[in-house]
Amino acid sequence: MTVVNTAQSEAWNGYEGRHWASHDARYDAMNGGFNPFVLGVIEPADRVLDIGCGNGQLTRLAARAGRSATGVDLSGPMLATARARAADVPNVGFVQGDAQVHPFETAAYDIAISRFGITFFADPIAAFSNIRRALAPGGRLAFLCMTALRGTDLGAVFDTMVDYLPWPTGDDGTGPTAFADPERTESVLTAAGYTDFACTKVEADQVWGSDVADAAEFISDWGPVRYHMGLAGPDNAAQARQALTEVLQRFVTPSAVALRGQAWLVQANA
Repeated sequence: MTVVNTAQSEAWNGYEGRHWASHDARYDAMNGGFNPFVLGVIEPADRVLDIGCGNGQLTRLAARAGRSATGVDLSGPMLATARARAADVPNVGFVQGDAQVHPFETAAYDIAISRFGITFFADPIAAFSNIRRALAPGGRLAFLCMTALRGTDLGAVFDTMVDYLPWPTGDDGTGPTAFADPERTESVLTAAGYTDFACTKVEADQVWGSDVADAAEFISDWGPVRYHMGLAGPDNAAQARQALTEVLQRFVTPSAVALRGQAWLVQANA
């Protein structure tokens, strides 16, 4: 496997990937509410390529919605979980690779999709160009990415910890919020050869835990938060954890701790 995105490969084959793989049901509860927005654009005859497929929930669902689906990801731990979960889905497959340089078969897919898996490319123009080469004539692209987090429920959670930790996502334009600005996203996709750009804001509930203590523990162990807590030292980390516990009280429902999530649904033609 050729990898140019070495830092992300280390993260997703290290703690980050192991955490997602061992908590796949929890991460699917967090992000699965967004699945219908992507599945709704898949046609029955489509051969689907799922970029940054992770534990493979969307890939499995895409295989049922289309003709077949292939998931690609850097993470060995998550792909192991994906393959185990897909044992009863005959028209799905998974490949470990760096989508920026992976030698996809030319024109092998009708649509490339992603659920928050396209934000960490070292060179996004090169990555989307490589993905476009994998698409057949008339092929499409449809992916979900984070909006800016300021003003959202998750942003409110991060705001309560800002006296003790930096914002875990970094500035918009990097990391999880790399495509929070639709104008930047359009410029990247245009440079990569795509046309007919469209960007629609969508919302879904995101379940972070069964109760406040459970949600606070899960968020504290989530890679970006855990990393910054480690840098902040034990005193600041403890205060951040207390602030997190207090703010989560605002999001308690009868069945879970749920935040209203926002995302961009980005679509373009190859």
